[in-house]
Amino acid sequence: MHFEQTTLNCGGKLADLSAPVVMGILNVTPDSFYDGGKYQEIDRALFHAEQMLSEGAWCIDIGGMSSKPGAEILDPETEWARVGPVIEAVVMRFPEALISIDTVHGVVARRAVAAGAALINDVSAGRIDPGILDAAASLKVPYVLMHMQGKPENMQANPRYENVALDILDFFIRELGRLRSMGVGDIILDPGFGFGKTLQDNYRLLGALQVFKVTGLPLMVGLSRKSMVYKALGTGPEDALNGTTALHITALQQGARILRVHDVRAAKETIQLWQLIENESQWAQ
Repeated sequence: MHFEQTTLNCGGKLADLSAPVVMGILNVTPDSFYDGGKYQEIDRALFHAEQMLSEGAWCIDIGGMSSKPGAEILDPETEWARVGPVIEAVVMRFPEALISIDTVHGVVARRAVAAGAALINDVSAGRIDPGILDAAASLKVPYVLMHMQGKPENMQANPRYENVALDILDFFIRELGRLRSMGVGDIILDPGFGFGKTLQDNYRLLGALQVFKVTGLPLMVGLSRKSMVYKALGTGPEDALNGTTALHITALQQGARILRVHDVRAAKETIQLWQLIENESQWAQ
């Protein structure tokens, strides 16, 4: 029987993951695939943060750079000019809220934590700026280790795997050794749906998520309104909530502990109903 980590030390705040939780997405970008341009103004960003918190978000993930396929890496100063004022405003308005910074840059991560963020979400696994790993180690905040084949600008060019889930597990085991040796503490795993993966890869991965349980670490999934949902259904991101919810049930059944989403209420309700299934199924055994 493997050990499962159910708490995170988020800058002195203890986060409980004994039951699944929801990370709400707050993109302050002009070009994100679903909500680009909606929340660049401080007032709109604050209103959205308040809405997500009221709907039960465990954490607000604030990002200033799109990582959609084809996106270019933003320079740190431009990124900070977008996210810095929003982090400060959210922390001031909602001091008890848990804030995550979605960045690939060490300097942005350090500034964000100094401003009140308590979790680092890095899509690049330190490949773009190794300084972000040093930041996670020295700041003693949880770090999201995500798998991506390639970089956003080329990741969908021609992704290839022998066995997508086992290949990613190998990657995680290798990177965990590196991160532990650097002194990174709490680590969350994200298999990176849509990041250097074909439609078929994504569904093979979703059906095999439980292989990551052997690490004992919390698993985060980002499926919300992604192309793996809407391309399969022949729609667009704006019509992908039903499909997202369906996939969230599978992710929860496979051991996901954090759902990273645009639609907090829907994800919370999904978790609530999944928990009922789990609780009642124990009576049948």
